[in-house]
Amino acid sequence: MELFNGNDFFNSFLILLALINPISKVFVIATLSKEYPHGEVNRVVFRSSVIAMAILLIFGLTGNFILNKLFHVELYSFKLAGGFVLAVRGYTALNKGLFFELSHGQKLHDASVVPIASPMIAGPATITASVSLQTMYGIGSVLTAIVTVIAVNMIVMLFSEQIGNVLNRYNLMGALIRITGLIVCTMGVQMMVNGVLDIRLLM
Repeated sequence: MELFNGNDFFNSFLILLALINPISKVFVIATLSKEYPHGEVNRVVFRSSVIAMAILLIFGLTGNFILNKLFHVELYSFKLAGGFVLAVRGYTALNKGLFFELSHGQKLHDASVVPIASPMIAGPATITASVSLQTMYGIGSVLTAIVTVIAVNMIVMLFSEQIGNVLNRYNLMGALIRITGLIVCTMGVQMMVNGVLDIRLLM
């Protein structure tokens, strides 16, 4: 398999973009922009993007070694756990109309790591994809797709306040949160199904 292929990069990019789901970050950052200074929110966006990119690149390069050799975890188990977490997060958004809220006493600086960088950007689903996509598309294409999709996600996050204002003006914010939550929940269920199918193939 060649190191980099345009079609493989595009396929990897689309999958990772759907899993990271930049539109879900609009709701988070737009909410934070109402409570914190613009410059502080932008620093959170940059910091969380860099941390998330580092996590995905590390797993993209050494994921199989980390899972199999260090933790003795098979990829299908990771898919089941990651899918469950993703499904729960999507259901929460569908039910409550929000993806995330700061816990009591949590500082914005700390939130840039958890939960914004992980699991909201580099979550179980995207980590699983960064590991498993290599077998289909090659490491060069997948790593390039990771860098590109994180950059796209960061740009969307930087303009979240403006995007959020437009959505609120037409009363679309709540509906889009729940629609996105349904999609995220469905992706989590599909990931669990894929994990079960992987187990059956090994039996």
